[in-house]
Amino acid sequence: MNFFRGVMGGQAAGPQPSGAETIQKLCDRVASSTLLEDRRDAVRALKSLSKKYRMEVGTQSMDHLINILQTDRSDSEIIGYALDTLYNIICSDEEEEQDENPQKQVDDLGAQFTDQFIQDPEHVTLLLTLLEEFDFHVRWPGVKLLTALLKNQGPQVQGVILVSPMGVSRLMDLLADSREVIRNDGLLLLQQLTKSNAAIQKIVAFENAFERLLDIITEEGSSDGGIVVEDCLLLLLNLLKNNSSNQNFFKEGSYIQRMKPWFEVGDDNSGWSAQKVTNLHLMLQLVRVMVSPVNSPGATASCQKSMYQCGLLQQLCTILMATGVPADILTETINTVSEVIRGSQVNQDYFASVNAPSNPPRPAIVVLLMSMVNERQPFVLRCAVLYCFQCFLYKNQKGQGEIVATLLPSTIDANSISAGQLLCGGLFSVDSLSNWCAAVALAHALQDNLTQKEQLLRVQLATSLGKPPVSLLQQCTNILSQGDKIARRGSKVQTRVGLLMLLCTWISNCPIAVTHFLHNQENVPFVSLKQHADTI
Repeated sequence: MNFFRGVMGGQAAGPQPSGAETIQKLCDRVASSTLLEDRRDAVRALKSLSKKYRMEVGTQSMDHLINILQTDRSDSEIIGYALDTLYNIICSDEEEEQDENPQKQVDDLGAQFTDQFIQDPEHVTLLLTLLEEFDFHVRWPGVKLLTALLKNQGPQVQGVILVSPMGVSRLMDLLADSREVIRNDGLLLLQQLTKSNAAIQKIVAFENAFERLLDIITEEGSSDGGIVVEDCLLLLLNLLKNNSSNQNFFKEGSYIQRMKPWFEVGDDNSGWSAQKVTNLHLMLQLVRVMVSPVNSPGATASCQKSMYQCGLLQQLCTILMATGVPADILTETINTVSEVIRGSQVNQDYFASVNAPSNPPRPAIVVLLMSMVNERQPFVLRCAVLYCFQCFLYKNQKGQGEIVATLLPSTIDANSISAGQLLCGGLFSVDSLSNWCAAVALAHALQDNLTQKEQLLRVQLATSLGKPPVSLLQQCTNILSQGDKIARRGSKVQTRVGLLMLLCTWISNCPIAVTHFLHNQENVPFVSLKQHADTI
């Protein structure tokens, strides 16, 4: 036993063996000892050396450790030591790595030992079998080891698990483990397992994953919960993103309705923790996954209908108009509302009816446009409002007409701020980003709508005192062709691009607008000249 005392920290007489020599002796003892106690002590010693001497332990002991897993399953203690040792040599993100080891070398070692372990698929199957053991000292290191294998060589390990009988089912059982540390690490394992593998994602979903994950989120406090809620949300994103089958299963299972309580906010929204912001951000991403424009139109429309009927859209609009909401959450909420209403007439009509809790009340659209043309607002927020405006008008001729109407002389109310006034103000602002945003927003009010293109020709602008008004179309072309002469507004690329986008949309398939455009003799030479110029 002097040998083991030397390995485990005791004092031994004579010169001390090197690390490699000690590891070799320990491996010999694991392979040759007939006493379980000796083998257990040797494996425990290998575990203690496996972080400092990762290369040596991995190279010399891998086969011996796998053999222990196969032959000594009746002893949970030695199995636990073996799994911990394998985890230490395979895992590539341990903080205890020596500073002199470059990260690339660390990653290469993890991949090398992972390849060695999974060279025989039966080793992965053996690990899945061990996870059925309820003993904490076997199940927990087993979960961590399988997670590390998936991180290093995901597709290969996924392939083995996919063909293993009840392989995915065994892993889903981890979510029901009463020991939180195992359940929580089980979530991390399932995150790795479901990455970029639609087949496994479907199996996990049909193993009642949605119900279990939503239950955990509720138990942990929803958006006020900790890192466990974040892990559940990341796993849900894996299961739903770009997976139409799972999205349909999620909708048909009435799980959309269970998302509504996530977005309940109070009157005082100051002082949100970083974790709450992260959780809400992921929750909003989940909503967007279900109504993404890249999904099939029928599936998106069905989810949009459910979100309106269960009050989820209304709850999101409450966040939009709430005070104290962090800027990044507000931005993502705007993007989320945008996709919930996009192309859905019922949802667009509801959004048009939302008022901000101001005195006097103002339409939410007006409040959002005020932010879009305000140069002090963050760039991403202004772009989000523009996207929201675009989605509000997408396939919404009624909404297009209402926006254009706020620009017409007969409907202008001098005592209130309208969407049209804000768009005109942004179009002719000294801020070039406001010019671009307003021009693009106005173009969406005209998209594929001949009636509104003709109506907008009626808009007249007062340019300066004592001079006759000019049409909106004429003023846009004036800024383009005489930009350097008009307070340099048209000299900036953003302004020119925005106005050109507006004009192209306006005169496209609208003969009357083309006639108005050609009426100004300077327009055609300007356009012809720009065709041969290097810049806009």
